[in-house]
Amino acid sequence: MSNYNVSMRQNNAVALMSRIREKANKLIISELEKHGIEGIVPSHGEILFHLFGGNTYTMKELAEKIHRTKPTVTVLIDKLVDYGYVTKEKSLEDNRVTFIKLTEKALQLEPAFQDITAKLNSLVYCGLTDQESMQLEKMLYIIHQNFEAE
Repeated sequence: MSNYNVSMRQNNAVALMSRIREKANKLIISELEKHGIEGIVPSHGEILFHLFGGNTYTMKELAEKIHRTKPTVTVLIDKLVDYGYVTKEKSLEDNRVTFIKLTEKALQLEPAFQDITAKLNSLVYCGLTDQESMQLEKMLYIIHQNFEAE
C-alpha cells in the first residue's frame, strides 16, 4: 500500500470514490460468481438487502429506500423476477400498488450475501480505528447530503 500525501488537499475525492466503487463492484461480481450466483449484479444488492429483513415492500418504498427512481427499480425488480428471486403481487386494495416479496430461492442467497458484505467491510475498514471508521462514515454522509441538497 502506498502512502498518501496528506500535507495538502488533492481535490480528487470524487475520483477516489469512483475507483473505490469500481473495485467494490468487481469484488462483488467475483464473489457472486464464486458462490455460483447468477443474474445478480451489484445494483440488485440494496433491494435484496432490504427484502432480507423479512419485510414486503412496494415498488415505491423500495425506490425510496435505495434512492433510485421507480422506473429504475422496476427494471431491477423485473430482472430479479426473471431469475426467480422475487415475486410481484398486486395489492387487493389498490391495483396500482405492487408488492415485492423474496422467493425461497432468494432466501438461500442470504448467507452468501452476508459473506460478501463481511469481505467488503473488512477491506473498507482495514487499518482504521473505530473512531476513524465513524469519521469516514460521517464525512461520506455529509458529502451525500451535499448532493441531496443540489
